[in-house]
Amino acid sequence: MAQLGFIGLGIMGAPMAKHLQNAGHKLFLYERRTPPQDLIDGQATVCTSAKEVAKRADIVFVMVPDTPDVGAVLFGQDGLAEGLTAGKIVVDMSSISPIETKEYAKKIKALGCEYLDAPVSGGEVGAKAASLSIMVGGSQAAFDDVKPFFELMGKNITLVGESGAGQTCKVANQIVVALTIEAVGEALLFASKAGADPAKVRAALMGGFASSRILEVHGERMVKRNFEPGFRIALHQKDLNLALQTAKTLGVSLPNTATAQELFNACAANGGAAWDHSGMVRALEMLANHTVA
Repeated sequence: MAQLGFIGLGIMGAPMAKHLQNAGHKLFLYERRTPPQDLIDGQATVCTSAKEVAKRADIVFVMVPDTPDVGAVLFGQDGLAEGLTAGKIVVDMSSISPIETKEYAKKIKALGCEYLDAPVSGGEVGAKAASLSIMVGGSQAAFDDVKPFFELMGKNITLVGESGAGQTCKVANQIVVALTIEAVGEALLFASKAGADPAKVRAALMGGFASSRILEVHGERMVKRNFEPGFRIALHQKDLNLALQTAKTLGVSLPNTATAQELFNACAANGGAAWDHSGMVRALEMLANHTVA
């Protein structure tokens, strides 16, 4: 039984922590709100600060929304850094800036600890099914130590490279996802406007070269008008901001990523920040004055 910390028990974090608990590991939790009752019922220990989690756990997982949130958990008042001792491992599974991640890793390593950036892809469905893809940056030794716990939460687990490489991979993932959502939205909108049944068009495309997981899952959402969030537009906006900011630093042009971000911005401006990111199609629908249905 390992002594594991978990900070950030939202839509993704709560089921991820539950998988660790179900495997028999002892959990030490910190959450601004009361942690989920099922974790408490499973004998998890609720801590009063991130510092306390760091003192009591050997490996601490962090799953919070954005770069400043990770910074606060690590280095804020009563943060992890205040409670860490040499030999412990911090695993950030949030999706944040690759550049800031490298700085965070340096500071944690200076304390004699290991640091892995390990963002995930798969959304709420993947978190609940323990089928997440996990993209990891850090040392081989730390990866080997944590891999058995990753395997309780995901299936496609890859050490991409040194610190920051996991976050870089996740940003690349979010570019692909956003642009594919946009492509599926355009295709179904075009088909519907032309008089074809978009549900049947989607079914036909699933058997050909255009088939994709996004066409399967998000295309169905578009047709059935189900925009309850698995992954909120606001979070994808954050990820594309990371892509565009990092690209600017690197001197790289990402024109279609910028377009996808503007479509998300249009959704948010119309009250859709909390829609599922498949709701990007609504921005395209507004431009066409036509609804995919």
